[in-house]
Amino acid sequence: MRLGAFAIILDAQSRVLLSHRTDRDMWNLPGGRVEAGETPWQAIVREVEEETGLQVVVERLLGIYSVPSKPELVFNFLCSQRAGQLQVTAEADQHAWFNHAELPPNVLPRHVARIGDAYSAANAVCLKVQA
Repeated sequence: MRLGAFAIILDAQSRVLLSHRTDRDMWNLPGGRVEAGETPWQAIVREVEEETGLQVVVERLLGIYSVPSKPELVFNFLCSQRAGQLQVTAEADQHAWFNHAELPPNVLPRHVARIGDAYSAANAVCLKVQA
């Protein structure tokens, strides 16, 4: 089973940060695979910096998602920016802040669900199986 980690990063207006992928016309949460020898919370700090140029601090776990068709287990973390500036990278050619109700139509569907869970879950941790 592969492990993944993705970040919900909110700005002062509670807008979520999304990155536009370079390999296809899709927006997604910053994140990716957990590498050997690192924890999911270490992976998300690394992945966010690699993809966006931001340095973040993990605030808390928001959800754990099972994707049996892959097979994959994904951790979703609430993170806050501590340093850095958004920059274009090899993985993301654009970054933007979006209101929860105004996400672009080409956001990865799993990420739309995870964003919704982040806004609605308050302090609860979501445990879900995703298609």
